[in-house]
Amino acid sequence: MSTLAGHSSAAMLSRRWRDPAAWRTTVDVVAILLALALPWSTSLVSIFGVVLMLTMVPLLDVEAFVASLRRPICLAPIALFVLALVGTLWSDAAWGVRFYAVGPAAKLLVLPALFYHFERSERGTWVFVAFLGSCALMVVASTIVAFDPALALKPHADRGIFVKNYIDQGQEFSLCAVALAYPLANFAGQRRWWSALLLLALMLLFLANMVFIVTSRTALVTIPIMLAVFGLMHLRWRANLAIAVAAIVVAGTAWMASPQLQQKVATFSSEYQAYKEDRATTSIGERLEFWRKSLHFFVEAPLIGHGSGSTRHLFELASDHSDLASGQVIGNPHNQTLYVAVQWGAVGVVILWTVWLSHLLLFRGEGLANWIGLLVVVQNIFTSFLNSHIFDFHEGWMYVLGVGVAGGMALKAQRLQAAAPVGSSPQPEGAAS
Repeated sequence: MSTLAGHSSAAMLSRRWRDPAAWRTTVDVVAILLALALPWSTSLVSIFGVVLMLTMVPLLDVEAFVASLRRPICLAPIALFVLALVGTLWSDAAWGVRFYAVGPAAKLLVLPALFYHFERSERGTWVFVAFLGSCALMVVASTIVAFDPALALKPHADRGIFVKNYIDQGQEFSLCAVALAYPLANFAGQRRWWSALLLLALMLLFLANMVFIVTSRTALVTIPIMLAVFGLMHLRWRANLAIAVAAIVVAGTAWMASPQLQQKVATFSSEYQAYKEDRATTSIGERLEFWRKSLHFFVEAPLIGHGSGSTRHLFELASDHSDLASGQVIGNPHNQTLYVAVQWGAVGVVILWTVWLSHLLLFRGEGLANWIGLLVVVQNIFTSFLNSHIFDFHEGWMYVLGVGVAGGMALKAQRLQAAAPVGSSPQPEGAAS
């Protein structure tokens, strides 16, 4: 009897091993786990990223996958990685430094795989819900440690930071807050008031945390831009006017109620003046100095740059060895375009912007997936004026996961629409109903 049970179990396992649906579900689950882990842990994200790629292999249709790689949305990120790899050949940095500089671009190779998988999956929305729910839990954790810093997992963390840092947390919360605008507007238009009120409350929780607990200057700059994109693409001029008036009222109220917000905004002017007058080491002063030197490095090697991993050595040579901003030595100029330009020149800049533009064009349609994908790209572009977010670990994975999952869903909707009879309009996955 036990022998028969053993044969039955082995046969069942064998059938599951060869079952594409089972592997597709496995990949979906791993992607959901990655989304859940992203606000909390870098180690888990790295592990789930590797597992995600491995679990895609058994169900991969090689011919179809290779054909999908010919699309610009796939070719451009692959080209950026290849350029980083080839750029090791003309760099003066140590070989270990050269290959370390290739690492941040490697995560872009996950994008084509995500496009391929979620063009066929039915669970793309689950990934976004998992990320939203995980960020909502982070709001709770952030609020708790704001009142009791001893509970923070990160030692000596800033106020309201449970793990990671205020830039990562600001990216998460601002993305979630603005992303909720689309389903909220849909629910309100359908008079589903309880659902709309629930999303509004969640949106306000994210915004309240950013105003009163952890204020990120990058988020303060990008939230109005993302809201403007939403209004221009999805609302009429009267609704945009009403939102603009409401935003001014809310911003004015938040300004008067939050001394922390006032202090954070005031640092823009004070830090710039300190740098301008005394070349002081301030956050804004350092960025201006990094950008000035990076432009000079780019002019020295405008076509293919100085090679992968060359940035830190260039800053060492340009340092005046003082404690001022001009003496700082870094490997990242805190601007994505300059980060690429210094190492890989104009060729790299063209490929980088091709990545962004091709992904922007992917999300021209209607539906939740297109909105989230568009928002992720817009946020990454504008925050990358102040940081190197497509290559940073946390923000880079936000980009890869958000664009990859939403892109696959958008491609699926486009395919279904093209195959649908004339006059019909199939509802894309993730659309509010």
